[in-house]
Amino acid sequence: MKKHWKETLNGLKLNIKFTLVIIMLVILPISVMAGVLFYNMEENVIQENADYMHYTMERNEDNIRKNIDSVNMTAQFFLSDEALLQVLNQTVSEDQMTTEEMMEFYHSNIASLERLVNNNTLLYGVRVYAVNDNVQEMVPILYDHSRMEKMEWAQKPDYTGWNYNYQDRLFDNHDKHKIASLITAAEDYENGCIGVIETAVTMESLFPSLYEDIQNEWSCFVSDEGDLYFGNNRQETSEEFVRLRMEEGLEKNAIHTDYTKQGREHLIVSYLYIKEMQGTLLSVKNISENVQYVYRMRNIFVAIMLVLVVGLAFLINDIVKRLLRQFYEILKSIRAIQKGDLSVRIAGSGTDEMGELGMQINKMLDRIEQLMKENIDRELLAKNSEIRALQNQINAHFIYNVLESIKMMAEIDEEYAISDAITSLGKLLRYSMRWVSGNVLVEEEIEYIRNYLALINLRFDYEIYLSLNLPEEILKQEIPKMSLQPIIENAIYHGIEELAEDTNIYVKGIIEGRDCIIEITDAGRGMNEEQVEKLKKKIAGEIETGGGSGNGIGLKNVQDRIRMSFGEGYGIGIASKLGCYTKITVRIPMTAGRSSYENGLNCGG
Repeated sequence: MKKHWKETLNGLKLNIKFTLVIIMLVILPISVMAGVLFYNMEENVIQENADYMHYTMERNEDNIRKNIDSVNMTAQFFLSDEALLQVLNQTVSEDQMTTEEMMEFYHSNIASLERLVNNNTLLYGVRVYAVNDNVQEMVPILYDHSRMEKMEWAQKPDYTGWNYNYQDRLFDNHDKHKIASLITAAEDYENGCIGVIETAVTMESLFPSLYEDIQNEWSCFVSDEGDLYFGNNRQETSEEFVRLRMEEGLEKNAIHTDYTKQGREHLIVSYLYIKEMQGTLLSVKNISENVQYVYRMRNIFVAIMLVLVVGLAFLINDIVKRLLRQFYEILKSIRAIQKGDLSVRIAGSGTDEMGELGMQINKMLDRIEQLMKENIDRELLAKNSEIRALQNQINAHFIYNVLESIKMMAEIDEEYAISDAITSLGKLLRYSMRWVSGNVLVEEEIEYIRNYLALINLRFDYEIYLSLNLPEEILKQEIPKMSLQPIIENAIYHGIEELAEDTNIYVKGIIEGRDCIIEITDAGRGMNEEQVEKLKKKIAGEIETGGGSGNGIGLKNVQDRIRMSFGEGYGIGIASKLGCYTKITVRIPMTAGRSSYENGLNCGG
């Protein structure tokens, strides 16, 4: 059989062989890519919905935990009310309160507790039940024992802790709301249990996800005893699904989200175990429609591909027949190229695929010649750059000598202020004009800032002082050249200049793990929160910066250069208070320093 197939294949015409090979080469990668594509589409649908459910459960967790804390705090507040506990103790000992004592207790303690409950919008109510009926009821806070016996939870052997999904039966007109409450026993050292505190919230307030009307989503709360509590979004198969999950074992840890199939349904299930409530919040999203849409797209793609393959087979067969006529002409040209004749060009190849091949060969030859020319031009450019760098060094050397001569003239005339200014200017120019590949040391940048401030102070009637608190390790760290000076310049022109009084610029260094932080703080006019947020967005590139003053382009350049040197985890931060200060923090990694300044001196003469 194998020999028969081999003979049959060898007997086929060349255009048929080409057609079969091309079709196979087209179908195989497309099939693989299509399979990967639709698999990824399905996985993306699942992952997106899983992320959505995980995020929703995190939001539910925050809400529930806030509610639990609020309920616990309210219950503890009631337990700490000495007057209330005293009344409950008197009830146990059957001591009677006078009318004046009852009025005083009602108007002070009961009214205060009622305001506390009313001010907490979460609470449905807080009720305190005495252990007997020997108490004067004070609605809506204090009730006798017979009232408590009307409540469903009071029928349990151990009703302390959380109770769920019961109706308010305190009075004959039952409230339709479903209630959850924390039942807390009030204990006394001598009398034991002196009362019961019911801190109640509605189920809808405690578990809003059980009552949200979202298509294809439902939730359930499962207690550790196996009780199920549903809200308005209960589905037909909800209880069956939860029971099956309970048999498999619910996750009793942090939020857990997974994907599962039940019959023909595709489900995303998210769990949240709440230890304080001894139960698990379970949320389910049915994504069957989304997954089925991916399957329909896949089936349509397969059908279209089958039709296209049949049509493509006939088309390729026709094209191959015509391509073979040009094949040898192109082969002849290629042999000439292999011998080193790059001037060969394939002409008159036509407009079909073989013609395209000829055109691409021509373009390739043009590109090779262009690259050869560009390589030569690049070498010339490198040489010219070296020559220009040498010229710049010579020019810088001339400028330094001229400044040195002026300095000497000033010292001869005893103009020492001018001499010091020229010294600072010379150092500043030497730092600015010298060529450095890579970064500089922080101490080099600080020295440049000292000279810059020395020249700036010549302009003003007041003095700007530079206060430094930089460890030696930070002074030896590398930083992009001219990274700190623009921050100092911003501090002067946008924070200090308008104040026109003596002030300080504080530069502080902090080592934090493998990073070092440089804080630059001015006691200038500061900024309000809106200005700070706007400046942060400009630095982050979220708002386009123009070319004017005060638009953040200097700080954005510093940010970009630091991130280009060290990565996205580094850069600058901003903190400011209007009328007080502005602080710029520069975060860079701890690296080994190098004496780039000395290198620059050697290059600059």
